[in-house]
Amino acid sequence: MEFLGLRIEMFENIWSYRELFIRGIWVTLGLTAVGYIGGFILGLIVGMGKLSKRKWIHIPAKMYVDFFRGTPLLVQILLIHTALIPSMFGHSLGFFVSGSLALMLNSAAYNAEIIRAGIQSLDKGQMEAARSLGMPHKTAMKLIILPQAFRRMIPPLGNELIALLKDSSLVTVIAASDLLYAGKVVAGAYSRFWEPYLTVAVLYLILTFICGKLINYIEKRFSNSYVPSSRRSVFSMRRSEPGGGLR
Repeated sequence: MEFLGLRIEMFENIWSYRELFIRGIWVTLGLTAVGYIGGFILGLIVGMGKLSKRKWIHIPAKMYVDFFRGTPLLVQILLIHTALIPSMFGHSLGFFVSGSLALMLNSAAYNAEIIRAGIQSLDKGQMEAARSLGMPHKTAMKLIILPQAFRRMIPPLGNELIALLKDSSLVTVIAASDLLYAGKVVAGAYSRFWEPYLTVAVLYLILTFICGKLINYIEKRFSNSYVPSSRRSVFSMRRSEPGGGLR
């Protein structure tokens, strides 16, 4: 039975490979999590380096961002997996190490620009006021600047997370057993491409949808207009009506 070129019975065959798809989802999420967390930490360091007035810090940070933003992620994955890691350790460390390292280094470049732009978007008077009170630069950055800038960084950082989740599919080029790999296995087994890759696309859509909802919640939670719902307090006083007592 076919519908718009799709064989309905093919989805039954895909269901028989469900364990492969589940494993692929976990591998995809693992690569994304390691790459994003590491990329955020490294991006924070590189972003602060780009803001530094010391040239020996600013120039390497700028070169790092320019290189990883100006070259394809696929090329970076291949360079790290086939050249960098084997030359350092004498052998490959597996697709997960190579893939997560490539995703981390690539994500760090984009996160660095997000962090730099977020910090520079704040009024310079914030730092000047903190320094006038005798607060050291590092303390002012940690307690005053970064918390305010982080609220502005949430949307672009969330977009970077979703982009990294989708870009993790490129790791399949080094034989990673991710979600796209599962689709390739099924497509090769049955010589059918519509149903396996459509299944992969739907699964990626579900993952990105969940990430989007999580990002929206975090953005709302840290927004300036957010007012947490509070339970009624026994000791709270309510406004009195014009002609009577408390309500």
